[in-house]
Amino acid sequence: MSSIQVVHASAASDAQAMPAQMPASLVFLLASGAGLAVASIYYSQPMLGVLGADIGASTREVGFVPTLTQLGYALGLLLLAPLGDRFDRRRIILAKAAALCAALLLAGAAPGIGLLLVASLAIGLAATMAQDIVPAAATLAPESHRGKVVGMVMTGLLLGILLSRVVSGFVAEHFGWRAMFVLAAASVALIGAAAWRGLPRFRPTTQLAYGALLGSLAALWRRHPGLRRATLAQGLLAIGFSAFWSTLAVMLHGEPFHLGSAAAGAFGLAGAAGALAAPLAGRLADRRGPERVTRLGAGLVVLSFAAMALMPLLSPHARLWLLAASAVGFDLGVQATLIAHQTIVYGIEPAARSRLNAVLFTGMFIGMAAGSALAALLLPQWGWMGVTALATASGVGALALRLWPSRRAG
Repeated sequence: MSSIQVVHASAASDAQAMPAQMPASLVFLLASGAGLAVASIYYSQPMLGVLGADIGASTREVGFVPTLTQLGYALGLLLLAPLGDRFDRRRIILAKAAALCAALLLAGAAPGIGLLLVASLAIGLAATMAQDIVPAAATLAPESHRGKVVGMVMTGLLLGILLSRVVSGFVAEHFGWRAMFVLAAASVALIGAAAWRGLPRFRPTTQLAYGALLGSLAALWRRHPGLRRATLAQGLLAIGFSAFWSTLAVMLHGEPFHLGSAAAGAFGLAGAAGALAAPLAGRLADRRGPERVTRLGAGLVVLSFAAMALMPLLSPHARLWLLAASAVGFDLGVQATLIAHQTIVYGIEPAARSRLNAVLFTGMFIGMAAGSALAALLLPQWGWMGVTALATASGVGALALRLWPSRRAG
């Protein structure tokens, strides 16, 4: 670890000075940190019913808990993530870990809905620590293995998203919802301590003032067509991803399945199985080029969503198997494409990696919000086939963008 610190104290972004391989322990630390940070956004969702009854909040009031968490995360992406180019990323990660730990403890101790909503917004803001870790991994990784390393860190992040609901549902049912927030705070505190010991320092890559730093996001968007195409394509894929996961539990609860929230959590495990294969996409991006991976990933997403159009022809039991297979397929496709997009984006302008990452993920979360909203409108009117059509169409749009000649789109 000390040799890495020496390297990065002198030139944190100098790829030629990087070791041939990153230590496995450092990759594990970054992947775990990204996963546990982003999981904090989703812990509350399966607990809302129990939580609301305990603190005497209405269904409408409790619904603002995940909304404010997501809003905080989106604001953090825009307002805080670009700071990684201006200051030492290690200090930012440690500061956000401390803030996230405090916000989670505040949520666990909240006596009423008002303080819980404040804590939820703070959790979202501090959870953007995950988006400081990913560009840190890209900076630390040698160029020849950047896709592989980013893929492994992103697998940790995705597992945090997919497994957080399963874990929080189990803990809340057996130990109470407050215990889940305390457990989450403890896990983030452990990551913060490990990061304090194991992360090297990063040299800032710009001296821009804060206002100019935010203004440079628009300049990066205008200057780099490759960034625009990656952001738009990933945003389109996020529409289908979010549409599926935001309406799955409601669909499974109705005819002909009559399944509860535990079943929806089990499908999260199926999606996690697809995520575990995502590092292969990083290796393929290193060997064959990220452009090819974006096309393969988007194509897999289209096939996986389109296959669900066969559900009306199948028995209820067969439909569940098809849903599980589709979840594995599109999760793998979405994550493979995201890893390839990050490989492309991080290579555009190394000195602006935090800002480039902020633009990419802001586009992705806009797509996720749009997918949830559109699916909520489509499901009551057109049923699951309406959600399937939306997800398939958004995947086709992403694939079309990636098939657009690179000489024109960058």
